[in-house]
Amino acid sequence: MPSSMQFGKQPERLPEVSLETEQVLEDIIISDPRILSEEWMLLGRQEETGYGGRIDLLGIAPDGTLVLIELKRSRTPRDVVAQALDYAGWVEGLTAERISEIYSRFSKGQSFRADFIKHFNQEIDDDSLNQNRQIVIVASRLDDSSERIARYLNNRDIPINRDIPINVLFFQVFAHGTEQLLSRAWLIDPIETQLHVASGSSSTNEPWNGEFYVSFGHGPSRNWEEARRYGFISAGGGSWYSKTLKLLNSGDRIWVKIPGKGYVGVGEVRGVCSPAGEFTIMVDGKEIPALDVLKDGDYHRAESADPERAEYFVPVSWAETVPIADAYSETGFFGNQNSVCKPTAAKWRHTIERLKTRFRKW
Repeated sequence: MPSSMQFGKQPERLPEVSLETEQVLEDIIISDPRILSEEWMLLGRQEETGYGGRIDLLGIAPDGTLVLIELKRSRTPRDVVAQALDYAGWVEGLTAERISEIYSRFSKGQSFRADFIKHFNQEIDDDSLNQNRQIVIVASRLDDSSERIARYLNNRDIPINRDIPINVLFFQVFAHGTEQLLSRAWLIDPIETQLHVASGSSSTNEPWNGEFYVSFGHGPSRNWEEARRYGFISAGGGSWYSKTLKLLNSGDRIWVKIPGKGYVGVGEVRGVCSPAGEFTIMVDGKEIPALDVLKDGDYHRAESADPERAEYFVPVSWAETVPIADAYSETGFFGNQNSVCKPTAAKWRHTIERLKTRFRKW
């Protein structure tokens, strides 16, 4: 891992130092969880697993995926990986009630559901809560075998089912006078880990049927009636929300759900995703920039120049859509808060069978 240098007329190499204890690092993460990810919310700290150990930190992603975070401490890296995989079995069994209890202890009595809405600007989908999990190891160094394990568990091209993707966040501390500077780097792009989760990998699930699920976040940021009228889906406000759009290719069939409402349409993708500043809409035979046409949603206009925060669009030829008032939902339907995913849950097959009786033009 490269060392840090201070730039000026004469570059100066900053010496690497060690934190007094890794408890200090844990305290730093608690004070500013963005060190891990701007897209996650912390749920718990030093939580007893009942397996003879404690989880260092527990977090949650916007789609309800639980993130098990283990600090290296004095254990060897391989021991950390093995311990984290062991703890993942305990995390898998956490119910919504237990998650709320863990968060209440961590937050000194705050409501998990209320704080989830504040943090992610959306309600938690109970069908998505703890349906997937991922592991993050926080360490200053990693041995070769542990790195091979992490890369193997994240390789979506290998035709073998693996339940839990694992990633590593490397950190280093450098001295700059009386200050200490923290540097971090991911072993694997966190978006790749998210795509792994969104693609489905559970050994207990069914093979993917080739049809995509889309979560369309209707609200101030985007408008479903405009998406119906002009033929698109979109997502933005952070790479976590927009990057899964890249799973889609021309010709793919998508089934669209508005969280909290139900399924509102089925269509065929007509191109790859593109940022708001490049996406055009056909109006009266002319291609016009989308942001000049769309008026009923914000579509993150103020952030259109930021590739991480911008809204991204995918063109769609709709087979059939309905207004939000006619959204279709049943108990047991598949739900997920990733913008796009490739469901392998058994309930996806049931959901598709029912949707095809409702949207007959599919």
